[in-house]
Amino acid sequence: MLTDLKGYLTERGGASLTEMATRFATEPEALRPMLDVWIRKGKVRRSGGDRCHGCCACAAADVEFYEWVSPLPAAKPRPTPDAG
Repeated sequence: MLTDLKGYLTERGGASLTEMATRFATEPEALRPMLDVWIRKGKVRRSGGDRCHGCCACAAADVEFYEWVSPLPAAKPRPTPDAG
Protein backbone atom coordinates (compact mmCIF):
# COMPACT_ATOMS: atom_id res chain seq x y z
CA MET A 1 0.00 0.00 0.00
CA LEU A 2 2.91 2.37 0.68
CA THR A 3 4.10 1.91 -2.89
CA ASP A 4 0.58 2.51 -4.19
CA LEU A 5 0.36 5.77 -2.23
CA LYS A 6 3.75 6.83 -3.57
CA GLY A 7 2.65 6.14 -7.13
CA TYR A 8 -0.61 8.02 -6.69
CA LEU A 9 1.02 11.07 -5.13
CA THR A 10 3.92 11.22 -7.58
CA GLU A 11 1.57 10.89 -10.53
CA ARG A 12 -0.72 13.64 -9.29
CA GLY A 13 1.80 15.73 -7.36
CA GLY A 14 -0.53 15.72 -4.37
CA ALA A 15 -4.03 14.87 -3.23
CA SER A 16 -6.46 15.43 -0.40
CA LEU A 17 -6.96 12.72 2.17
CA THR A 18 -10.53 12.32 0.92
CA GLU A 19 -9.34 11.79 -2.67
CA MET A 20 -6.91 9.10 -1.56
CA ALA A 21 -9.48 7.40 0.64
CA THR A 22 -11.84 7.25 -2.33
CA ARG A 23 -9.14 6.00 -4.69
CA PHE A 24 -7.99 3.24 -2.34
CA ALA A 25 -11.48 2.45 -0.97
CA THR A 26 -10.42 2.89 2.64
CA GLU A 27 -11.08 5.18 5.57
CA PRO A 28 -8.96 8.33 5.95
CA GLU A 29 -7.92 7.17 9.43
CA ALA A 30 -6.34 4.06 7.88
CA LEU A 31 -4.29 6.15 5.43
CA ARG A 32 -2.82 8.62 7.92
CA PRO A 33 -0.32 6.18 9.51
CA MET A 34 0.90 5.14 6.05
CA LEU A 35 1.28 8.75 4.97
CA ASP A 36 3.13 9.43 8.23
CA VAL A 37 5.78 6.90 7.15
CA TRP A 38 6.49 8.97 4.03
CA ILE A 39 6.40 12.20 6.05
CA ARG A 40 9.02 10.87 8.50
CA LYS A 41 11.23 9.93 5.54
CA GLY A 42 10.93 13.46 4.17
CA LYS A 43 9.13 12.36 1.01
CA VAL A 44 5.68 13.83 1.70
CA ARG A 45 4.50 17.12 3.15
CA ARG A 46 1.12 17.59 4.81
CA SER A 47 -0.75 20.86 4.58
CA GLY A 48 -4.18 21.96 5.64
CA GLY A 49 -6.27 19.84 7.91
CA ASP A 50 -7.83 22.78 9.63
CA ARG A 51 -11.20 24.06 8.61
CA CYS A 52 -11.04 26.45 5.69
CA HIS A 53 -12.87 29.10 7.75
CA GLY A 54 -15.55 29.37 5.10
CA CYS A 55 -18.95 27.78 5.37
CA CYS A 56 -17.93 25.25 8.09
CA ALA A 57 -19.36 22.40 6.03
CA CYS A 58 -15.98 20.96 4.96
CA ALA A 59 -14.81 17.74 6.53
CA ALA A 60 -11.26 17.98 7.85
CA ALA A 61 -10.19 15.21 5.44
CA ASP A 62 -11.37 17.34 2.51
CA VAL A 63 -8.89 20.10 3.31
CA GLU A 64 -6.08 17.84 4.57
CA PHE A 65 -3.68 17.77 1.61
CA TYR A 66 -0.57 15.67 1.04
CA GLU A 67 2.12 16.53 -1.49
CA TRP A 68 5.02 14.39 -2.73
CA VAL A 69 8.09 16.60 -2.27
CA SER A 70 11.01 14.24 -2.77
CA PRO A 71 12.41 14.12 -6.29
CA LEU A 72 12.16 10.76 -7.95
CA PRO A 73 15.43 9.19 -9.07
CA ALA A 74 16.22 9.95 -12.68
CA ALA A 75 15.82 7.10 -15.12
CA LYS A 76 19.11 5.51 -16.08
CA PRO A 77 20.01 6.19 -19.71
CA ARG A 78 19.96 3.17 -21.96
CA PRO A 79 23.28 2.20 -23.48
CA THR A 80 23.54 3.13 -27.13
CA PRO A 81 24.94 0.65 -29.62
CA ASP A 82 28.29 1.51 -31.10
CA ALA A 83 27.89 3.44 -34.32
CA GLY A 84 31.08 2.22 -35.91
